[in-house]
Amino acid sequence: MTAALVELAGVSKEYGALRPLRIEHLSVGEGENVALVGLDLPAAETLINLITGATLPDRGQVRLFGRPTDEITHASDWLSTLDRFGIVSDRAALLEVLTVVQNLALPFSLEIEPPNDETRRRAIELAREVEIEDALWDARIADLEGSTRVRVRLGRAVALEPSLLLVEHPTAAVAAADILGLGQTVRKVAERRRIAVIILTADRRFAAVAASRVLTLAPASGRFRREGW
Repeated sequence: MTAALVELAGVSKEYGALRPLRIEHLSVGEGENVALVGLDLPAAETLINLITGATLPDRGQVRLFGRPTDEITHASDWLSTLDRFGIVSDRAALLEVLTVVQNLALPFSLEIEPPNDETRRRAIELAREVEIEDALWDARIADLEGSTRVRVRLGRAVALEPSLLLVEHPTAAVAAADILGLGQTVRKVAERRRIAVIILTADRRFAAVAASRVLTLAPASGRFRREGW
């Protein structure tokens, strides 16, 4: 049995909706790849904040890497914990006027105009890993469509080898024809790196391809139902 990287038990959190976010129980262990269906954008953001320890539950407990998040009381302690996450979210801003390679170079260096040879090599390795075609490496982010933008965010999220990847509604601005390919890429990257993944999505097709376990939340009870495909 794998150790739980994240565990939520009896959690309730008010966030301005008609009812609070409720999670009766959720546990994700090392190397597990889980998709959670049934959380809209505000609920997903609230859950990510709970998982990362950015906010505390009103009731219940969140354990992160073996520790209750209410015991992480110092900013430096929280920031070191946050370093173990990679987050794929529209809230993680891309630099629109810079290229794919320059954006992928940012985790390694702030000197990206242009990046030096070693930094560019590492950025290109990420681009290949997240399956961005080489013709787009020097394209500006502002000129790219949704799927490629998500791939850039994915590359940046895994660049520094996190223990846990959080993926927040990745297909909201992705063309239907690109969704399955994007899901396959997410799964391949996670399996290659042997990192745990929690995907928050409303897209069941994406969930079925990207994750090995798909759970649907019943908001009233906070219980998850496992889906079979």
